[in-house]
Amino acid sequence: MPNLKGDDIALRQILTEAKQIAVVGHSAKPMRPSYQIAQFLRRQGYQVYPVNPGLKAIEGRPCYPSLQAAPQPIDIVNVFRRSEYLPEIVEAAIAIRAKTLWTQLDIVDQTAAQRAIDAGLNVIMDACIKLEYLRLIR
Repeated sequence: MPNLKGDDIALRQILTEAKQIAVVGHSAKPMRPSYQIAQFLRRQGYQVYPVNPGLKAIEGRPCYPSLQAAPQPIDIVNVFRRSEYLPEIVEAAIAIRAKTLWTQLDIVDQTAAQRAIDAGLNVIMDACIKLEYLRLIR
């Protein structure tokens, strides 16, 4: 299964079936894209779990130190960390049996993507989840 970026049918299905999204690299700063997109996802009805080991909470909501610490099964792991961190994030996503790995714009690692694909995850790299949601769902 290749990178699903550009496969509108698959992206629409992923976005409509997902309930729980972990935002890896969620910032507490309102001006950061990770913060803004997490807020957008919450407004669309998704349960968003911030993952950032440097924070305990964001606006009173718990922030988790790792994907493994998230209290619910994760449908989409939405990544806001640099590409060099993708191999370890992919391993964590596989370990928690996430369904989809979604990396934001300019976050690409083909080896990590192939590892995720080989483990059965859907992979969308180098695509903004908010823009795709607005394009396909709204």
